[in-house]
Amino acid sequence: MSVGTGTVALSLGLCLCAGQLVAASPAAASTPTSVVPVAASSAAAKVKPKLSASLSTRKLSKGSTLKVTAKVINPRTGKVAKGTVRLQSWSKGAWRTVDKATVKSGAVSLTMRPSTAVTIRTYFSGTGYSPVSTKKVKVSVRPGGAAVLAEAKKHTGALYLFGAAGPKRFDCSGFTKYVYKKAVGKSLPHKANSQQKYGKAVSKGNKQIGDLIVFRKGSYGYHAGIYAGNGYIYDSPHSGARVGKHKMWSKNYVVRRLVA
Repeated sequence: MSVGTGTVALSLGLCLCAGQLVAASPAAASTPTSVVPVAASSAAAKVKPKLSASLSTRKLSKGSTLKVTAKVINPRTGKVAKGTVRLQSWSKGAWRTVDKATVKSGAVSLTMRPSTAVTIRTYFSGTGYSPVSTKKVKVSVRPGGAAVLAEAKKHTGALYLFGAAGPKRFDCSGFTKYVYKKAVGKSLPHKANSQQKYGKAVSKGNKQIGDLIVFRKGSYGYHAGIYAGNGYIYDSPHSGARVGKHKMWSKNYVVRRLVA
């Protein structure tokens, strides 16, 4: 009878000790079961896409637009991964989005116009995909024609004074001399005829904003201004007049480029 009792006790998860029935420990009475967290299972199912990006340039003139073209591929299918690509710049210790685009069927274009040197990257996120980013890239910004033109505009309304080179009154070459020095650090002499000997010679058909325009009689330069686009210049014309945007009146002039 004692043998039978022991057998029954063991089958019930009990043990017989000194004539007493004692319950077996929970660890001995049960088998451990491993549990897979839902979050881990979900993360494992996500695809890590391939994100690539190309820049229009890494050396940008101030006022110009930087274009970034990005493409995202699902490595499992070889097809475009749908989601959102963000163009981000590093500022004040964090990545900040400056432009974004939705990826649908091909590459996407993103743009920005940095005023100073900047570090950028592209960042992708989408349903079913792990977020990915490209390596950070530094883009340098050099003074450009837009910076020259912006400085020229600041002095609109300043009265002409022969021999004056700013900051409140100007003659023609005094105005161009002051603007180029202030905007991009370029030094010019205080005489229109001498200024035409500086910078890179550019054809009339290829002139762009911020270029130096020197009007001539024969080959002698008698007046200087800053090209503003569409046949206009910013200049300090003559006694009694003020700095402003004026129509170019003569075809006898040369173009000099002092900034990229």
